[in-house]
Formats: sequence, C-alpha cells, structure tokens
Amino acid sequence: MLSKVRERLMNIKFLRRILNWGRAWSLWSVHLETGCCGPEDMGRACARFDTERFGTLPFPTLRECDLLFITGLVTKKMAKRVRMIYDQMPDPKYVIAIGECAATGGFYWDSYSVVQGVDRVIPVDVYVPGCPPRPEAWIQGIKMLQEKIKKEGIGEK
Repeated sequence: MLSKVRERLMNIKFLRRILNWGRAWSLWSVHLETGCCGPEDMGRACARFDTERFGTLPFPTLRECDLLFITGLVTKKMAKRVRMIYDQMPDPKYVIAIGECAATGGFYWDSYSVVQGVDRVIPVDVYVPGCPPRPEAWIQGIKMLQEKIKKEGIGEK
C-alpha cells in the first residue's frame, strides 16, 4: 500500500515538473514602456540577444498574456492604469520591473507625482537593476523568473 502511495506522489511531482517547465518556457509578454528603457527593450529583442529563444513572446492582447514588463517611470496618475492592466491579465501572472525608475522611482523618487517603486501598485516577481539595464540583465531577469516558475506548485503563485 505504501509503495502505491509513493508511486502516486512521484507521478504528481513529475506532472508538476512538466507543467511548470511548459509555463516557464512559454511566457507571453506585454510591455508597459514609460521611459528611456525602451531602446534597451528593442536591443534585447533583436538578433544579437533574441530573448524570444527563452519563450518570452510579445503578444498584443492583455487577456492572453502572463508576463508584464514594466520599464520606466510610473507616475501616480499612471498607477491606476498599471493596476488595471495587471487585473486584466489571467492567472498565473508575473511582473518584471525593469530599471531603477520602475523599481524605486529612479532620479525622480522625491517628486510628488512619482510612485516610489511599482511594487506599491502591483506585486513584482523580479527586479532588473540598471539605468538603463543592459540586454544581458533582461535575460538574467527572465531566467530568474523561469527558475521561480519551475519551483512553484500547480495552481500556486
């Protein structure tokens, strides 16, 4: 009896690993670019770095994306829209904050109109530092998110 229970648990663990591997390597992304990290985003999508090989495919509709890249400054006016975009995405959903402005407010952190980090508006899974971050840093952030997804349980976040 104990061996059958152990065998079922091994099958569940194997199934979880397969599903998490599929989720980690098929991240459809949407980009919210509000700052100067946009050219770096274009650079990481070009042939030299080609982040599509990691499964992060840009997709035009929010209702089918599960990864949100936040690049640049988020103002208090924009925060409501960021939350609305996040809420429209299906579960499980992930957020990568790119650059100093998205992570902490950057140079404008003491301004009355700037949110001091997008994590005050939505939960962030991975932070990519830099101003602007190099494409290699983007790739490292994507890999960190993939490792996080692989360790998740089924139906958890």
